Parts: sequence; structure tokens; C-alpha cells
Amino acid sequence: MTIDNNDLLNSILASLDRISHISPDDIPGIDLYMDQVTTFMDSRMQSTVRHPGEDKILTKTMINNYAKNDLLPPPVKKKYSKEHVLLLIFIYYYKGILSIGDIQRLLGPITEKFFQNGESFNLESIYREAFSMEESQIEALKADVAEKYRVSQETFQDAPEESRDFLKKFAFICALGFDVYVKRLLIEKLVDDLPMPEREEKKKSHKGEKTPEEQA
Repeated sequence: MTIDNNDLLNSILASLDRISHISPDDIPGIDLYMDQVTTFMDSRMQSTVRHPGEDKILTKTMINNYAKNDLLPPPVKKKYSKEHVLLLIFIYYYKGILSIGDIQRLLGPITEKFFQNGESFNLESIYREAFSMEESQIEALKADVAEKYRVSQETFQDAPEESRDFLKKFAFICALGFDVYVKRLLIEKLVDDLPMPEREEKKKSHKGEKTPEEQA
């Protein structure tokens, strides 16, 4: 469905207002089988997909691949804990912008130190702190999007009238796309500066490979 230009910005800003994350309090307090995990994630995060009702948030194959790539600790007796679900939420948000290797580099140290560590400061503490920034970030993002939209509406004034509307939308998409591109470069640079997870260092040591720190 095509949205009238006058309503486009309001529609986008309204969609940003609907963005929300799963609260740890919403996650069942009991361990879940894989089918229950996928059902829970689909029911809570359908609003984040492009085609609700069609696109899958999480599948059994995805979970198995995450475990195979050391992104997710193995379940206990085929059951996944609340902290497993928290890790899956982090993975879901990052997989659209980072490679599996980068996600492993980012989450590896957190999993090693804070996953079911028996301490008061644990993975749930990190999750709550990270997502506590959401409200202020949404407001800043809305202001940034509105400004990019305003600037895009001032472009292509000399373009043929029949193409002007499309080109203004193109300019808006370019502005948003460049923002994503630059931020991804920044994230990748930050990830490259993170310490290698201990298990990855051990793997490379067994294979006789040098870690990035040793190669520098």
C-alpha cells in the first residue's frame, strides 16, 4: 500500500513509538523446550518483522546454528532457561547488522562471565541496563528521522514533476541508508577492538593460529 507523502512521516514516527522490547519479567520463570521458546519469541516480537504473520522470528534450525557457532550455551536436558531467551533476543537484534563472528565476539565475554553465574549482577542485569536506554533513544531517533525527512523534501526541485515524489523518497532512503552504513562501520570497528572470547582463543591456540592481538 502506498502512503500519501503528507502522511508518510507521521506513519514512520508512529511506528517508532510502537517499538518495544521484551521485558525480563515477561519471560516465563520456568525452563522451556525449544518449541516453547520459538512460540514465545514469535508471539512477542511479530511486530518487529517486515511481514507479520509470515516471517519467522526464530526457528529450531536457527537455535541449533547459534549453539553450533558458540553463540548460545547448550540447553540442560533439552530445556532453555530465561537467560537463554535473553541471549536469543540480543542475537535477534544484532543478526541484521553484524556477522555471526562479530556477534560471537560481542556476546562471548558476556556469556562467559555473566550467564548463570549465580551472582546478583548477571546476564539479566546487563539486559535490563542495555534496554533501559530505549526510551531516550527512540525520542532522539524520531527527531533525527524527522530532520532527514525535512531535508529530503527540499531535494530534486528541478526534477520532472512526474518523478519528483519518487526522487524525494529516494533521497530520504539514501539519508537513512547512509546513517545505517556509517553506524555499522563504527560498530564493526568497536567489535574489532573487543577482547577475543576465551573459548575462541583456546580454539586458535589448538590450531596453532594467532589471535588478532598476537597478529597486531
